[in-house]
Amino acid sequence: MATESDAPEYGGPIMAASTALLVMHYQTDILGLFPSVSAQLIANTCALTRAARTKGVAVYFCRIAFSANYAQISKKNKNGSGLAASGMFVNNQIIPELGRRPEEPEIVAHRASVFYGTDLQVRLSAKGIDTLILAGVASTGVVLSTIAHASDADYRIYTVKDCCYDPDMVVHEHLFETAFASRSVVLSLADALVALA
Repeated sequence: MATESDAPEYGGPIMAASTALLVMHYQTDILGLFPSVSAQLIANTCALTRAARTKGVAVYFCRIAFSANYAQISKKNKNGSGLAASGMFVNNQIIPELGRRPEEPEIVAHRASVFYGTDLQVRLSAKGIDTLILAGVASTGVVLSTIAHASDADYRIYTVKDCCYDPDMVVHEHLFETAFASRSVVLSLADALVALA
């Protein structure tokens, strides 16, 4: 039986059986906000998803969504109040280009983190998953919140920069150089594809 000491260190080989790719907020309402970059982001993440499936890595799709009256949002939550005011995230879905398969779970969250208020951590634990590959939009939202939780929960984390985006590119770059680099292994898409080969 494998023990924690047997697990690969950061930067070590990706073990398919204990790894999950989290594709976060690649959904119609969000990608529609960034038409100038969405095609490239989708192409990059399609390539990453194909490589993960080929390797035998589990793929999870995560989106943020609310009921029509935004009953899940507290008026005390500044970020949530902004989401409710936008009128978005009610009738949006995972983008079809990613070709989500029936066996690939869809995690629906009501907060920026894909862990908060969902059963994702229970699902991952049940499958023996201790390593996460992250792709998401936006870097200042779902990626930041999810990395913070996953790091505190002792997951080994790989963040694929070419599959993440934020409209504030200054903050995006700074996060990857600081908070993300201190909590995860930052990979280019090319490096991720090699690791999944």
